Amino acid sequence: MFLSPRVVCRNRGVAVVDTRWIAWTAAALVLTVVAAPARGQTPLGFTEEQAEAGSAVYAERCASCHGDTLDDGEVAPPLKGAAFRERWRAETPDTLFNLTADTMPQDQPGVLDDASYAAVLAFMYRENGSAAGADALPADPDILAGLTPPRWPRGQGGGLAPGAALPPYPVSANPLPGLRPVTDQMLEQPDPGDWLLWRRTYDASGFSPLEAINRTNVDDLRVAWSWSLPAGPNESTPIVHDGVLFIHGYGDEVQALDAATGDLLWQYSRRLPRGTAPSVKRGMSLYGGRLYVPTSDAHIVALEARTGRVVWDKPAADREDGYRMTGGTLVARGKVMVGTTGRVGGGNYIVALDAETGDVAWRFATIAQPDTPGGNSWNGLPVEARNGGSVWIPGSYDPVNNLAFFAPGNTYDTGPLRDPVSTPGVTNDALYLDTTLALNPDTGELVWHFQHQANGQWDLDWAFERQIVDLTVGGESRRLVVTTGKQAIFDFLDADTGAYVSSIDLGLQNLVTAIDPVTGAKTTDPALLPGDGETKMVCPHVSGGRGWMPTSYDARTKVVYVPMVEACMDLVPVPDGERGSLSSGVRWTVRPRPESDGNYGRLEAVNLETGDTTWIARQRAPQTTGTLVTAGGLVFAGALDRRIAAYDADTGEQLWQTRLNEVPSAAPITYAVAGRQYLAVIVGSGGYQSGSYGVMVPEIKNPPGRGASLWVFEVK
Repeated sequence: MFLSPRVVCRNRGVAVVDTRWIAWTAAALVLTVVAAPARGQTPLGFTEEQAEAGSAVYAERCASCHGDTLDDGEVAPPLKGAAFRERWRAETPDTLFNLTADTMPQDQPGVLDDASYAAVLAFMYRENGSAAGADALPADPDILAGLTPPRWPRGQGGGLAPGAALPPYPVSANPLPGLRPVTDQMLEQPDPGDWLLWRRTYDASGFSPLEAINRTNVDDLRVAWSWSLPAGPNESTPIVHDGVLFIHGYGDEVQALDAATGDLLWQYSRRLPRGTAPSVKRGMSLYGGRLYVPTSDAHIVALEARTGRVVWDKPAADREDGYRMTGGTLVARGKVMVGTTGRVGGGNYIVALDAETGDVAWRFATIAQPDTPGGNSWNGLPVEARNGGSVWIPGSYDPVNNLAFFAPGNTYDTGPLRDPVSTPGVTNDALYLDTTLALNPDTGELVWHFQHQANGQWDLDWAFERQIVDLTVGGESRRLVVTTGKQAIFDFLDADTGAYVSSIDLGLQNLVTAIDPVTGAKTTDPALLPGDGETKMVCPHVSGGRGWMPTSYDARTKVVYVPMVEACMDLVPVPDGERGSLSSGVRWTVRPRPESDGNYGRLEAVNLETGDTTWIARQRAPQTTGTLVTAGGLVFAGALDRRIAAYDADTGEQLWQTRLNEVPSAAPITYAVAGRQYLAVIVGSGGYQSGSYGVMVPEIKNPPGRGASLWVFEVK
């Protein structure tokens, strides 16, 4: 087979991974080669005899995968046609030659002699419209590097006429050559104009120090540019560095764009194994000169940030066992850390890969294993009957204490945990569900943990961002980890030890009746325990008083900005033989709060140091995005009615809003290029948050096609 999928090899000093190179939209996999001094100056040519010889080699070695006509194979991408030509029209022949020789045939890469590889290239060039000539295509990559790219027609018009010269045309400055490697110092103290991490900084604050867009001019925000993304749900957050914006699209498509103009710089498209459905991703990471991307088949791919070339491609977990990844990567101290998701017997993992090689450095089970600390907290269940502990979002990192914080969620298999067994030393707390895990990123050692709610029978996870803040507590400054779960209760923990400090309840829940002031243990209303055959009305809804959409925090004012939805749920028993939302035998439905006035969307500003709410802004449309707070005194957030809005950070007054083509379903970001500040937000409904509340607002009609786009605004 020739150019068939899932080949990994290393020849000629160039790492090549998979035939996703031929995923024609994937300019991402352009190989880096040593350029000849006169690169691309000699016309490309080949002979008819050479192309015929290549045809014979292709028939023997390649047709079984790519098809007899180069574009009718069942297991490998086409090698001719508009998409193939679009991918390779700008490349000198050495790139295609090196990739072909380094990876093919699939069962014996590199086994053919160079003349045979050159002949196959000549055959492919001919079949795509290049004309044969008097001179054979050289079999030396260094000479090939000096040839011009193929002159293939573009689109339906027949292409540029042979020999035609284009008049001078404008060429935009490309920011990729100036892209600096990202250092540990940059991640700890990012440039004000960059957005390097999921929440910009290691402490997950979601705060930007930019202030060019502010209260006085925010009403002048206008579209700077926009970019279409693959149709489907999109909950990703772009990252921006040195004027380059990296974005993740549904179907595992990654693009690098000029952050000032929106021009495409490169693209990587992953060819997923058959039977693997694409899933949303919420974050990627930059470190050194690489972009680290989680994939729907539970791999991490390291892409060269300047070219999109695959440096390495390694599994973080076994997809065949049911593991997925919907969160994102966290890079710290040379480790790429990521959490898995899935209903898998034995539970999920947090995995660390070496940033340089992709080798697994350590793996931590988010469900306590038998005969380990917390291993007796699963009601006597064997390890294969324990599941859950999915890690839905990227972790955060405290460089002061060298701790990475991750947040495993709940389990849907609540039935076996509902009623405690009467075995001494055995509990049904179910560690490490709904827990803050503090891990040493060097070793994966669990330094401390705190379970925010034991045995969560309601799927009201504590699975969201862990913010690292410095607050005055009892007259002294303390470094704390702060988080809030779906019930909109904040827990404060000592960042060094995990000791419980205090809590704030925002008052949107009816489940927790008391919080122990010493331990932080929650007491729940026993009448609301599901599984007794009665319907239970529980607040908030399972999507959360606050859902996965992240909060933002301004360390200058000590105020956190929380996006929430005022809604409740009924946990309704299901008939025997039917599967419920939870295995305790109930299905959840949505309902307004008992005292609802029909306004469901809620933004609340809370001073974490005093516990006081500084303002609340309410609206009819449920919130669907995280928040962004800036030094310009603004808070940005989006909602189900397709609006993105700016609020005064001090008062909550809405200062600006505009309507988008689709539902914004991620957190907006802001960045700067050449001193100019931009606001960016991704739209793309279909995730759980955007799909949970439509029945409560039947008048809101959104596009059924689930289109996705990136919108970028500037003050004009």
